[in-house]
Amino acid sequence: MIQLSILKITEYGPWTLTLGSDREHELQMLQASLYKEVQKLFSEKNCIVFLNRADEFFVVSNGLNLEDHVKIQQILEKSFEIRLTISIGFGNTPFEANLKAYEGKKNKIILNSDHNIFGFIDEGSLSNVSIMHLDVDDLTSRRETDSPYEISSIIFELYSKMSKYFLDKNSLTFFMGGDNFMVVSSNDAKNSVQEFINLIKNTDKISLNCGIGNAKLGRDAVKLATKSLDAIREIRDSGKDKPEVYELSC
Repeated sequence: MIQLSILKITEYGPWTLTLGSDREHELQMLQASLYKEVQKLFSEKNCIVFLNRADEFFVVSNGLNLEDHVKIQQILEKSFEIRLTISIGFGNTPFEANLKAYEGKKNKIILNSDHNIFGFIDEGSLSNVSIMHLDVDDLTSRRETDSPYEISSIIFELYSKMSKYFLDKNSLTFFMGGDNFMVVSSNDAKNSVQEFINLIKNTDKISLNCGIGNAKLGRDAVKLATKSLDAIREIRDSGKDKPEVYELSC
């Protein structure tokens, strides 16, 4: 069982129009500042935040109750001149938790009306969260033949394929910047990641590494996923045959 919290800026489109035409630089600064604060507040609670769109954030919020969400929402409301809604859901897979949060918001299942919090919180014990951290192996060599923008185009095409592939496995993929991606993963996705790596290698001539972390809390799972990815690099640098997938649990 995994719990997700989805934060979204309320009435963002109409609000941006009040800023006039010379607003884009201000919006970019606002979005960056908001993401920084949201990540800070939730990471202090051993959660991890993924930027879905500039006006929306996905949080792996295992272990957080309604009071925790209210406190974070209060801080955000004091810090920014905007309103946010929080939709919470849980499920056996990340995609199911996403649907549960969507159901709560759509059907106005109110958890706290003062702070615009909707959805469903699992009061029972949550099982392990699985996070996969994937990166492109030796992207540096591509810079000898491809310009920075061409490389970005390759990365975004890879992101699209990865998102679609793992969505079919009831998992959620997020681009982390550079050549890094994280997948909030179901067991099916974990069991299929080598198949995806082989597919991309054969069709796009791109080699991927994947570190997997399993833990009760989101931040701990990400830590182990990144530690697993580091282990792959260490094995490679030692001259040994490296695995393409490495997994750690706590």
